[in-house]
Formats: sequence, C-alpha cells, structure tokens
Amino acid sequence: MDNQEYNSIVSFIWGIADDCLRDVYVRGKYRDVILPMTVIRRLDAMLEGTKKTVLTMKKQLDAAHIDNQWPALCNAAGQAFCNASPFLLKDLTSRGKKQTLEADFKAYLDGFSPNVQEILDKFKFRDQIRTMVDADILGAVIEKFTSSDINLSPKPVYKDEEKKIVKLPGLDNHGMGTIFEELIRRFNEENNEEAGEHWTPRDVVELMADLAFYPVEDQIKDATYSCYDGACGTGGMLTVAQARLLKLAAKQGKKVSIHLFGQEINPETYAICKADMLLKGDGEEAEHIAYGSTLSLDGNPSRQFDFMLSNPPYGKSWKTDADKLGGKNEILDTRFNTYLPGGDLLKMIPRTSDGQLLFLLNNVSKMKTDTELGSRIIEVHNGSSLFTGDAGSGESNARRYLMESDLVEAIIALPDNMFYNTGIGTYIWVLSNKKEARRKGKI
Repeated sequence: MDNQEYNSIVSFIWGIADDCLRDVYVRGKYRDVILPMTVIRRLDAMLEGTKKTVLTMKKQLDAAHIDNQWPALCNAAGQAFCNASPFLLKDLTSRGKKQTLEADFKAYLDGFSPNVQEILDKFKFRDQIRTMVDADILGAVIEKFTSSDINLSPKPVYKDEEKKIVKLPGLDNHGMGTIFEELIRRFNEENNEEAGEHWTPRDVVELMADLAFYPVEDQIKDATYSCYDGACGTGGMLTVAQARLLKLAAKQGKKVSIHLFGQEINPETYAICKADMLLKGDGEEAEHIAYGSTLSLDGNPSRQFDFMLSNPPYGKSWKTDADKLGGKNEILDTRFNTYLPGGDLLKMIPRTSDGQLLFLLNNVSKMKTDTELGSRIIEVHNGSSLFTGDAGSGESNARRYLMESDLVEAIIALPDNMFYNTGIGTYIWVLSNKKEARRKGKI
C-alpha cells in the first residue's frame, strides 16, 4: 500500500467526524469516538472470517457448562482476541429503532474478550454511546465505518467475483499502526496540542532503529532478543525496531525472535498500543505493555533488555511522580541513585520541571551485563539534558555517572524543526555497556 492509499483511508476516517459528529461534539472531542471506533472496526474486520466457527464453539462450551471460555474462543478465532456476541459490526446497520441499536451495540462490545475490554475501558468509549444514541448518530457512525468505500481488513476487497481485480488493497499491521499515529497527530493539531508527546517522526524512529542494530549487526545470533520503550505511546517505535531487527537478521542469515515491552501513562495511547499488539496476533506481547508512570510505578522492575529505544517527554513536570516516591529529596530508588567507588552516595535526581534524564537512568538500570552484546540504548532528548544544572546538581551528577561509566557512545544533533509543533534542538543519545575496543573512553 502506497502513501496515497494510506492518506485516502485517513481522510475517509477524518471525514466521518465531520459528517457524523459535527454539532454533537466539539471538534476537540471527535477523537473520543473516532479513535476507538477505528480500533473496533479493525478488530471486527480481523474476526469476520472465523465468526461462525467462534459461535459454534461457544454453543458447545455453553452446553458443556464451561466457565472460562475465552482461551478456546480465541483459539477458534485464530487471534489473540475474539468476540463471542452473535453480531458483526455490519449486522448492526439494519437496526431501525434507536433502543434496539443501543442494546445490540452494547451486547456487541460486551462480547469482546477481556484484553479488548481493557482497551475499551481506557478509551472510556462506553461513555460516548448515550450521547450518540440521543443525537441519533450511532447508526450513521457504524454505517460509515463498515462502508464498502474503506477497507480496514488485512484482506483485499475485489471488484469481481473471480477475485482478480483489486478494488481496495488489504491493510497490514504496520499500515494500521501508521494510520493510528496519523489520526492522533491530526487530532492533536486540531486541538493545538503538543503532538510530539505522542508522535515521533518516522524518519527519526527509523534512524534510531538503525543506530540500535547496525553497529552490532555482526554480533546478532540465532537467538531471542528483547526491546523496551518506557514511554512507548502508540508503540510505533517498538514496531519499527522489531521490523528492522528481523530484516537485518534475515540479511545476515540468522533466525531471531524479538519480544516487545513498553509502558505508557496516557490511557488513550496505551489503548491504541495494546490494540496494535493484539493485531499482531500475539496476546503475550500485548500483556508486555504496562499502564502507568514509568518513573513512579515501573512496570518492569526486574527485567533487563537487549535494546531500549525511547522518546520520553521533555520539559514536562514529574512532580506528581516525585510526590509518589516520597518527595524529591527523599527518593531512594536505586535507578536514580548510585554510589561512587569511595562509597559516597551520588544522587541523580533532576529538578521536577523536567524528568527526561530519569527515563535515561531507568533504561541504564535495565542494561544486561552478562551477555556478549550487552545492551544498547537509543533515546531522544532536547538540549537541557546536555547543559541544565550546576556542578553537583542531579542533572550534572547523572551526566557524570554516564560519562565516568563510559556508557555514552555518541550524542547526535538532529536537524531543527523535525518534531511537530516545536523548533527546539533535539539530540539522540546512544549508550552501550559493551563498547568496541576502539571506542572505549570516547564519545
């Protein structure tokens, strides 16, 4: 699928908001309907081909009085998720009465497996149903999303019965993720928000993946690797990293697998990330995405990772996290405190107005030390990580620790104006705890 086709899908979905939601929602609230409906329609399209099989299995399980039916139903669906309701989304377009449509749509949503229920809850989508029913637009929204003019299925739509002429190409998982991110970017632009909080330019993401893998491509083995993003947003960075490693390994003639881990504090982007992982057909990967603040509630406290890529928030207060950790001056978390060779405590707690260095220290705490490859960290920061803080401050101590530990391999200045809605300077930090001999002691 080319960019024109991507843009066509995004424009169609964007048009649903203008066609159906105008005068019912203010523009800033369009996303509360459009984003979850996009996810629901994609899930629905993935399940269409096995719907009859799932319903047959459910009848058998009900007859056998089996309570925990979800594993068997998801297996019948051939996905890491399923829907046990008697409906497909397109079945609801024929409902004439608002009350019948509302009841059946709620039954349809209730039919999704628990992993999808969590996604719907984080979107707070059920809160929108009454508004749409009262305004008599729910049926129109469903009809638009199931229109023959748009295809959110991985299978192509054909013009002819012989299936030789493609009308609409299928949409793979990567393409679906790209559409999610573009919709979020547009909604943030409409709301005059900092879209960069949720969206990292694709060129930057691909560069970061290259910096993670290409310097060690000759060390990649037939093995299983892990990749982590402590500010994962919609999961786009994890997805690109996964694709890049698999491509590089294939080029080297190696067979590798990669497990993805992440954490996200924004409920909406967390929901999209979880949905994206589910659509890859691996429920285990979806369970690897934690919800909450990485700083005050680390979702992976005992794990270590081979590769870590992240674009943490910069210039954003972390005072709430500091309070949860006992107050800035009382934080004892070993991720953010270390001891010098002489035994003196080195506190690396920055000012509460900017916590991006804490995300970097969090990653450093998760580096592997007992493997030949060690760990590589690729992280985007603004300039404050380079110069903020006097000698002896938390920021200065963090830099001292990173430099004296010889973890910093490179710091790369990016061109100006690469990130949406900001012209500030941005830099990629490249860290490794297994530098090659010629680079040791150098940055």
